[in-house]
Amino acid sequence: MSTMTHEQTTDHEHHDEHHGAPKGLMRWVLTTNHKDIGSLYLWFSFLMFLTGGAMAMVIRAELFQPGLQLVEPNFFNQMTTVHGLIMVFGAVMPAFTGLANWLIPMMIGAPDMALPRMNNWSFWILPFAFSLLIGSLFMEGGGPNFGWTFYAPLSTTYSPDTTALFVFAVHIMGISSIMGAINVIVTIVNMRAPGMTWMKLPLFVWTWLITAFLLIAVMPVLAGAVTMVLTDKFFGTSFFDAAGGGDPVMFQHIFWFFGHPEVYIMILPSFGIISAIVPAFSRKPLFGYASMVYATASIAILSFLVWAHHMFTTGMPVFAELFFMYCTMLIAVPTGVKVFNWVATMWRGAMTFETPMLFSLAFIILFTIGGFSGLMLAITPADFQYHDTYFVVAHFHYVLVSGAVFSIMAAAYYWLPKWTGYMYDETLGKWHFWCSVVSVNILFFPMHFLGLAGMPRRIPDYAIQFADVNQIVSIGGFAFGLSQLIFLYLVIKCVRGGDKAPAKPWEGSEGLEWTIASPAPYHSFTTPPEVK
Repeated sequence: MSTMTHEQTTDHEHHDEHHGAPKGLMRWVLTTNHKDIGSLYLWFSFLMFLTGGAMAMVIRAELFQPGLQLVEPNFFNQMTTVHGLIMVFGAVMPAFTGLANWLIPMMIGAPDMALPRMNNWSFWILPFAFSLLIGSLFMEGGGPNFGWTFYAPLSTTYSPDTTALFVFAVHIMGISSIMGAINVIVTIVNMRAPGMTWMKLPLFVWTWLITAFLLIAVMPVLAGAVTMVLTDKFFGTSFFDAAGGGDPVMFQHIFWFFGHPEVYIMILPSFGIISAIVPAFSRKPLFGYASMVYATASIAILSFLVWAHHMFTTGMPVFAELFFMYCTMLIAVPTGVKVFNWVATMWRGAMTFETPMLFSLAFIILFTIGGFSGLMLAITPADFQYHDTYFVVAHFHYVLVSGAVFSIMAAAYYWLPKWTGYMYDETLGKWHFWCSVVSVNILFFPMHFLGLAGMPRRIPDYAIQFADVNQIVSIGGFAFGLSQLIFLYLVIKCVRGGDKAPAKPWEGSEGLEWTIASPAPYHSFTTPPEVK
């Protein structure tokens, strides 16, 4: 997927001749080129997306009708656990890191990432991490079966011995994320082109800078949590064992102090992507650039103050419940500012509706629906009804599938011409969009009603009254899964060739896809080398 200018290509050939640099497969293994590493991340995340999606298909097939028919309950639990872990750490986060690798140097006028060899390493440890995680499913005792949140005491007492593999896999993913975040921060702080001041940075760069600080702050917390799980299970400690003086609720505090900023790590880069695409297809500068930067920072800070809204049912003091309820509702304000600014950007713009814009519009609408159900969950007394039901599943899948995943797809369509030098098939792109957007709503919207009616999550069987809605949900799930095969075909077809992409693929956007709200002369700093 890598595209280089003529000069860069010549440099690489010259380097190959004089230094005996490896070619072919080994070039990908040893590469320190930010574009190559970005491509590796993106392909890896796509592979993990399809793998995690296959696990979701197993879950939905089992829930197609009541009764146990396809898989054992223990295997069902393994599927729910590994599906969540793969989608969070293997699909969404590496995709955003791939986009960061490709785009940040080009957007800030840097020749490459600041720490290219560390960049290579941070990618190549990921396949080993996921080999450990997926490999555990095939070992005696089976893989992790305690949900992606791995609550103690379930994960410290009733889990299989392959829990150790899960812990090591999470450690390696965390190391990868921290190295990637350090690289992003050092690159943005030190390698901006002359004249590229902070308030001229493209919003994608801003959102990733803030995301990188979040990663560095919370990944060590996750490392601590999994290490305590490991020692509780195998070394006789009692961090989370009440019989030995520990506290299972402490696990939830530690986990969610990581887990809540983590969900913003998975959505802030999306905001940057949408803030690049909406102005380009509206033919207008982004409305309220400065407010978008401040809103992103506000969301990041507030994300550290809301973790216990996942824990309203653990018996917190009323004061704590009120504090976390109000903080959670407050985080809707900067998010609302963003949605308002995107709509204001489109207002009276000369809009066109190519595939990237369609995915961006779907993102804005469906992410807002996910935000509203999040506000419902924020209200403490109401959360007692919703907690651990399919309402919660519906909420976070609206935010993460029609939010994070749709924004990644929008980015892929938007920048594919720049990456490959070829235009993708617009008709196929629109087919992929409409199949995805219809099926994702058939899949997740009815889950709200299942949850309100009291259907618990993570259970392989259910009462007969939920049967009809679950069939509809499962049909939507299979349709959404099959829709992604269109995307796979389209990307491979585009990478292999097709119509040559023009230097400015989105006609009439006047380079806005690479810029922020500032007019010329700053274009020159943010426009990447044109595809030759």
